[in-house]
Amino acid sequence: MTHSFSSLEELGDGPGFRKIRGPLGITAFGVNGIVYPPGYPGVNHYHDTQDELYFVHSGTARVEVNGEERILGPGGLFHVESTTPRRIANAGDDDLVLLIVGGKDGYVERDGHVMSDEDLEIRQSFGAGVGSTEPAKTDGDAGVGAGKEQS
Repeated sequence: MTHSFSSLEELGDGPGFRKIRGPLGITAFGVNGIVYPPGYPGVNHYHDTQDELYFVHSGTARVEVNGEERILGPGGLFHVESTTPRRIANAGDDDLVLLIVGGKDGYVERDGHVMSDEDLEIRQSFGAGVGSTEPAKTDGDAGVGAGKEQS
């Protein structure tokens, strides 16, 4: 499978945990969605080897980590190393919708490629620091991910 589409609604109803990795055929990293109802206190937890990145899609998250408390709204991001205990709670009056990406230590160099000179111009006009600006390969090789940007 070269690509897949879905939505959190397709993966489950109401509050709860949504496994995204399996249904979408993702093997390179972990990814889940969580919907916490208003007032949900969260669970203090950590992992053995998996760092996590939390993205607040909607709602209001209260993050507790290392004695620090922070409120995050839509668009908020929180990264935590695997063995650091953390609690993410719903601090708002609406559902809290989170996207969580997990992975092990390591860095993948930028390896995305634009597919045409027109796409290169679009990418360059978008702003600095937003992925590869290398021209498309001309030997028939579409590059890593068949044109999908990777970071």
